[in-house]
Amino acid sequence: MTSPIAAIAASVRAKKVSAVEVAEEAIRRVSAANPTLNFLSDEYFDDGRKDASTVPMGPLAGVPLLVKDLEDRQGWPTRKGSLLYKDAKPATENSPSVQRLLDAGCIAIGKSTLPEFAIEGFTANRQSGITRNPWNVDYSPGGSSGGSAAAVSAGAIGIGTATDGGGSVRIPASLCGLVGLKPTNGVIGRWPAHDWIDCSTDGVFTTTVEDLELVMSVQAGPIAGDPNALSPVALADALTVRKPQNVHLIAATRTSDFGPLPVDVEREFRKAVDQMEGLLGVSSTWKNPGTFTPGGDPDLDWFTICSTEHMFRVGRELLTAKWDVLDVASQAFMEQGLKTSVDEYMAARIRRFEYVRNYDELLGQDTFLLTPAVAAAGWLADGRVIEDAPVGQLPPEVYSTAVQNILGLPAISLPAGMLDSGVPFGIQITGPRWSDGQLLALAREWEAQFPWPLNAPGYEPLDAFLK
Repeated sequence: MTSPIAAIAASVRAKKVSAVEVAEEAIRRVSAANPTLNFLSDEYFDDGRKDASTVPMGPLAGVPLLVKDLEDRQGWPTRKGSLLYKDAKPATENSPSVQRLLDAGCIAIGKSTLPEFAIEGFTANRQSGITRNPWNVDYSPGGSSGGSAAAVSAGAIGIGTATDGGGSVRIPASLCGLVGLKPTNGVIGRWPAHDWIDCSTDGVFTTTVEDLELVMSVQAGPIAGDPNALSPVALADALTVRKPQNVHLIAATRTSDFGPLPVDVEREFRKAVDQMEGLLGVSSTWKNPGTFTPGGDPDLDWFTICSTEHMFRVGRELLTAKWDVLDVASQAFMEQGLKTSVDEYMAARIRRFEYVRNYDELLGQDTFLLTPAVAAAGWLADGRVIEDAPVGQLPPEVYSTAVQNILGLPAISLPAGMLDSGVPFGIQITGPRWSDGQLLALAREWEAQFPWPLNAPGYEPLDAFLK
């Protein structure tokens, strides 16, 4: 399996192709795919052309980049998918992850779409419209990093930046057939404080494990101001790619008791569990949903914590004054934050410590949890699970990713089959704290044994033009 990001960067460094030529190819592909998929919130092609002429010859030299419109690119406005910020002024500096990618040689050519404020699992908003999945354009690429994922899956760009506060890397990775890692909190330094203070981190999805490791090697690292940031020594240990010893597996259809999985999701999940057991030579211990955290439900507490923190960040007065410009999903999310009391918020925050203890004791040093990355057969591009459902807010039972954000644990989604909707299925592996390198090692073995298509049908890998 070739790795497009690594191949392009190597070719640019070896002067087999110029960064300007790569930028023009990406611009051509984005221009061709975007009218159908709508993953581009703002284009900055001329900036990309200019930057390509003086690109650093780093590990990502010449790799075309879209910046999720939640993150800052100096000189470009950050609108967060919201009409609330439609007149945002240009950012005065780059977000840390964006800066690291640019320093490594990436060429930013635009901003990618997201749901308003990044709060939903589908990518649509009143500012930029509906983003579609290249595997099935009737369906969503997921969210909140759905624009970036759609562009990568369509072979239009090499990297689309992504954040993960409740599954925003793993959900679109699963639904777009990509490998996606939400790292342990602290592996990628964060500054300033995220809207969801302890739950959100930057993450990565790519078409291959080799490319994911390459991008992680650039993005990972401490930063002043992040209380969770690892020291360089601890970081190097966490990211060392090594197969876990004496591995144990726990499998669960869900961690919260939101009912049975859809038939095709359960079919693909159980098949993937069987394959993982065969790959590792161990049997899984199955655990019932709802038994992981006897003291409460992390998924429900995630909603309480994150909605309250986001309401505070946007501002009670601004939300009240501009309520009518918000998307329906944003209104429901912010309404929860507005009505949550200090007592309710603090109780949920304190329960988080109990949840962390539950999982630390469950996983220890060598146990990995297998679950679906998405507990639904995808959803329509406008955010409906079925056609007669109301447009707006997805129900909680479609999700399977928030607990890792509450816990700060690493989790990876690996392509593992196809759903009846025509979108890919991803198996999610959650590891002990700081086991990111072990997850990458497992991903390597999985990819070698069960390779997946690099791109959605009808789209070419980005490096195909080099051949």
